[in-house]
Amino acid sequence: MIEFYPQIKFVHVAAVILSGSLFALRGLLMLARSRFSNHPALRYLSYAIDTTLLTAALMLVTIVHQYPFVQGWLTVKVLLLVAYIVLGTLALKRGRTRAAQVTCYFAALLVFAFIASVALAHNPWGVFAARFS
Repeated sequence: MIEFYPQIKFVHVAAVILSGSLFALRGLLMLARSRFSNHPALRYLSYAIDTTLLTAALMLVTIVHQYPFVQGWLTVKVLLLVAYIVLGTLALKRGRTRAAQVTCYFAALLVFAFIASVALAHNPWGVFAARFS
């Protein structure tokens, strides 16, 4: 399966970009108080993209034999992914107040950006790797 690594990585990266972009769009719709932020079509598209993203990630882990809770940078990515999902859910659906939704939205965007920096650096410190490593 190693021969498909470049294609699978491309799908993974594309899904990351699509997932983040769709979340940002839905968040902007939430900020604008649009009823379309949780429209079923956007939610189902999000599920499809995130399923593709997770599938590609699991395939990449299998191909390169680097696993979360063994490799530090992958462990950080998984833990931050959980935080991102919780923050995103609070931002788009479960936040009790408008202030909580807005705060969680921007926090989720920051977590998403940090996850990307960890992935690019292959270092748990991500964008701060040069400073703390």
